[in-house]
Amino acid sequence: MTITVRFAPSPTGRIHIGNARTALFNWLFAMNNKGRYIQRFDDTDVARSTQEFADSILYDLHWLGIFPDVTEYQSRRVEIYDAAVERLKAARVLYACYETPEELDLRRKVRRTRGLPPVYGREALTLTPEQVAEYESDGRRPHWRFLLPNFTGDPLQPERTEVHWNDLVRGEETVDLASLSDPVLVREDGTYLYTLPSVVDDIDMSVTHVIRGDDHVTNTGVQIALFQALGAEPPVFGHHNLLTTVSGEGLSKRTGALSIESLREDGIEPMAVASLAVLVGTSENVTAAHDLNELAGHFDPAATSKSAAKFDPDELFVLNRTLMHQMPFEEARDRLIVLGISGDKAEPFWLAVRGNIDRLSDAVAWWRILSDGPQESAEFSGEDRNFLDQAFDLLPEEPWNGAVWKDWTGKIKEATGRKGKPLFMPLRLALTGRTSGPELSDLLPLMGREGTLARRP
Repeated sequence: MTITVRFAPSPTGRIHIGNARTALFNWLFAMNNKGRYIQRFDDTDVARSTQEFADSILYDLHWLGIFPDVTEYQSRRVEIYDAAVERLKAARVLYACYETPEELDLRRKVRRTRGLPPVYGREALTLTPEQVAEYESDGRRPHWRFLLPNFTGDPLQPERTEVHWNDLVRGEETVDLASLSDPVLVREDGTYLYTLPSVVDDIDMSVTHVIRGDDHVTNTGVQIALFQALGAEPPVFGHHNLLTTVSGEGLSKRTGALSIESLREDGIEPMAVASLAVLVGTSENVTAAHDLNELAGHFDPAATSKSAAKFDPDELFVLNRTLMHQMPFEEARDRLIVLGISGDKAEPFWLAVRGNIDRLSDAVAWWRILSDGPQESAEFSGEDRNFLDQAFDLLPEEPWNGAVWKDWTGKIKEATGRKGKPLFMPLRLALTGRTSGPELSDLLPLMGREGTLARRP
């Protein structure tokens, strides 16, 4: 048996880091088990689903390093769902309901006042042919509910019916079907809600493991019953904790909060996003993995906490900084060329500045400083200006090597008596215009003697 997983978002917005968590859990699980990864778009909500959003999701996933074995769209598979509906009707487990939303809401309120759970009471099962004909003559169209197997003989007398499964993440889980309403599978207009197409696709695509957020735990009890009603063995389910902000707020595609697109545009590296999305809220330390293969070695679904995973977006910058500091020139080269950083100095420049940047694009500012001098002129006291005059008079002749900075500052110290910060800070300001940055011993040979003298105040 080939392990097969799927990531099935609705293409109704840009995916965020929480969605990426689910995609990565599935991708890494497939990697670790030499399995298949299906990208499926649950786009039966024709009013809000767009191809533009589907394409953007694929782009974001590719950016993260996820490349599906196959891509499917539910909107192109309606005939398969129609056939499943006919099977369920024939089995008398899909029944027509004619209540309006207002009528359903009133019934829920009545049940609450009676101390009963606000679930659907299956009133539609008691409709006579005459009542159905009257509803239809009034122009009402039915929605269709799946009859949950939570009764022995009389569906109007539901009884506690437990569905058990060994969750890949959470361990033993139980859902009581008697505590739930029969789910609507087909809307009045004939379109499908999430539940039916999802189950039918998982059967048809031979999905073996369904890994998703723990907001679907209750749905799983319903879906296991639907798998069985369609004569299929349910897959293994795993429900990971959801990502929230530090204040506990959830993430939404509709708001665009922490979307993958916005993080990419902000200069965050894909592996910073992937590392945080996967490791936060688990027993693993949140560290920056170099690639998905390395991250897969730290991935264990069972190591995920049951409580919500709160994360601070600032952690992304910490991870990003780590990735920058460790990035070899060969990995950065092509991206630096796009930023206008190339030539013989590009590699030593990168090795000099990578330890002082948060994003790769930050290297541009240092390249300009190296090429054109400080972007802003520093203000010096008369004493520091006299010191710099002496210092630049002592600048060694070429040829220069890696020891030129040490040689130069040694002469300055001997001539002026300055040392420590009073010696180095005026030089740094004169050479770079900044109070901190890469080691000047690395930058000076790249500036050259002529370029260094051009920075003399």
